[in-house]
Amino acid sequence: MACLAALAHAHAFLDHAEPRVGATVHPPPAEVKLWFTQELEPAFSTATVLDAAGGRVDKADMRVDPADRSLVRVSLEPLAPGVYKVVWRAVSVDTHATEGAFVFRVDE
Repeated sequence: MACLAALAHAHAFLDHAEPRVGATVHPPPAEVKLWFTQELEPAFSTATVLDAAGGRVDKADMRVDPADRSLVRVSLEPLAPGVYKVVWRAVSVDTHATEGAFVFRVDE
């Protein structure tokens, strides 16, 4: 059991996000922020934001915050009302990878 617990702590999992997972927001956010449970390796971690048609709506400037290496930021183009999907891949500093996705909605 102790080995399994140690392995579980060796991965960076999504802790919380802004906008929150499943949230409806107004006004549209200027960026998405993702907080993870461990510090990330910037060269191998990614985050993209897609509209309902699968088109990319972020500014392709994903970065790990230098003051908090568990925080990922990505700037957004101006968003119209609708549903958006955040797709992420996190590689922790110990090289373990996790990935996932969630949606949020921009209200009129």
